[in-house]
Parts: sequence; structure tokens; C-alpha cells
Amino acid sequence: MSQWIDESQLESVLTEIAHQILERGPGGGPDGAYSCTSISVQLCPDHVRGVLDAGACRIGVRGGDPASLSNLAGYIDHTLLKADATAAEIDKLCAEALENNFASVCVNGTWVRRCAEILQGSGVAVCTVVGFPLGASVPEVKAYEARRAIEDGACEVDMVINVGAIKSGDCEFARQDIAGVADVCHRLGATLKVILETCLLTDDEIVRASRGAKEAGADFVKTSTGFSTGGATVHHVELMRRTVGPTLGVKASGGVRDAEGARKMIEAGATRIGASASVAIARGTKAKSGGY
Repeated sequence: MSQWIDESQLESVLTEIAHQILERGPGGGPDGAYSCTSISVQLCPDHVRGVLDAGACRIGVRGGDPASLSNLAGYIDHTLLKADATAAEIDKLCAEALENNFASVCVNGTWVRRCAEILQGSGVAVCTVVGFPLGASVPEVKAYEARRAIEDGACEVDMVINVGAIKSGDCEFARQDIAGVADVCHRLGATLKVILETCLLTDDEIVRASRGAKEAGADFVKTSTGFSTGGATVHHVELMRRTVGPTLGVKASGGVRDAEGARKMIEAGATRIGASASVAIARGTKAKSGGY
């Protein structure tokens, strides 16, 4: 089985896209009016498997409004970040992610390589944290952490913003801190999420931090580490979504314990949920108190 799409296969895909665009006319809609359209390209399962085996984290197929989907699993970063996590617990985390088709597992950097080996070719991404949980590491250390994690197999990086810089009004330092990690992530093909630790910020500071993260090249803004004084709230998710606009990702994390809570976050504008109660959320049950 070939691991790569060769030139003839790529040309066929592009030709199919071109044919469908032409069939819709110059505007893509009635009377040439521009509108949202979908392009259907049939992919052979063998070719998709080849792409995954070659190292792709995920194959994306986007349909309608994701917030209307009943299956919450695809929103969830299945998370285990506690200091005393064991290898057996990390293995269980990966097994649960595979069973439930979660978006990713989110682990500390020391476990990234192990998770990447377990999840290789599955479509479940490996996410890690940088500058965690305080955000007070110097920018060079955060950038190195991100690079090392990606080299070990991480596809997504959740970095903690420099909260002290935001509280001090030094938004430019915070922006440059993010930009350094964003540069590493994007050069190496990873997604960057920026944790704001919203429980420590005023609404005005959340707005400034969200804008700075977007300007610095982040792919997501994220509410919380789950290790501070509070977690995600609907108000903060709504505020972040209004600030970054419709295209940037918003991740709600910390304190999301059941399906009802997850849906409220999604309705508020979240496109990803970070949780340790992921299995309970996916099954529609309520998790015990405590945890991420």
C-alpha cells in the first residue's frame, strides 16, 4: 500500500474539484450569486489510510453546523495532566480516546512520544501543554518546549499565556511570547491553542488577551488550565468568541463535567472542549466532582 498520494491521484482530485466549480457557474449559485457551496471528492479508504500511516494527525471532513451534532466526542480533548499520572493511566487515556473517537488526548510533554506511538494512524491527535500551568516561563523556553513536543509527535500545542504580563498591561510582551510559539508550531505543522486563564482576568483583559493571541498567529484561544481558581464559564466563552470572530477556534476547558455543560459551551461558541470527564460527556452521564 502506498503511503503517499502520487501526482496522478492528486491531479484527479484537483480535476474533480475544478469540474464541480465549473458546473456551479462563475458565482457558485443561482444567477451567479455567491453563496456557500460544498465540493464532494470521493477518497479511497486505502489512500486515506496511507495518509494517516505517513504521519497525518487527522483527516477532516466538515459538514453542517457542528454545534447541531448530537455526538460530542469529536469536540473533546481527552485530558490527563495531573502530576502523578502513571504510564498505565496514560495508556488507558489513549484506549478511551480510540474507543470514543475523541479529537485528541492532551498530556504533559513527558508522555507525548508514548501517546504518539499508541495513536499512530488512528486519527486521534496528540495534544500537549507548554508553559503549564503558570505561563511564567521565558519565551525561549516555551518555544523549545513546543518544538520538542512536536518532534516527539504532538500535533497540537496548548500554551499558557503570560498572565502576569497581561495583568501588568504589557500586552506586547504577551503577544511576542505567543508569536514565538506560533512560529514554531506552524513551521512544523502543528496547531496552537493559547490558554488565557480567564478566571484570573477581567473582561477587558480577556478581550485584550484574545486579540493579542489572534494577532500573534494562534489557531485557538482557550479558557483555562483547570489548575487555577476556576474553569470555563459560558460568559467567558461568549466573550472570547465575540472578540476573535467566527474563524478562530475557542476551547472551553476546566470544570466541564457532563454533556449538558459541554453543549452549553458549544452553543456559546466553543469549537473544542478540554475535559478529563470525557467518557461521561460522550455517554451522556455525569462525572464525579474533581478533575480537569
